[in-house]
Amino acid sequence: MSHSRKTNTRLSLRLAAELKEAIEDAAVLSGQTVGDFAASTLADGARRVIWEHDITVLTAGDRDRFVALLEQSDAAPNKALTVAARHYKKQLG
Repeated sequence: MSHSRKTNTRLSLRLAAELKEAIEDAAVLSGQTVGDFAASTLADGARRVIWEHDITVLTAGDRDRFVALLEQSDAAPNKALTVAARHYKKQLG
């Protein structure tokens, strides 16, 4: 997503005093403002959660079965896959 101009929004939250102090200390140690430290840490965490959600983990058996299916010489795409491929090619158009 691209923006033609920079936008800023505010995120407010309540923290225990000890946690706020730890965040302030970490920001100082990293040479950042508290706001920059908090934003970068939250962004890194958010990206990690999204990435982990989008990953499919296969067991060794799942992987072997998947590869075996791909290697079948008589394998043909089903109707749903054919429609999806056609749609994808149309989007690239």
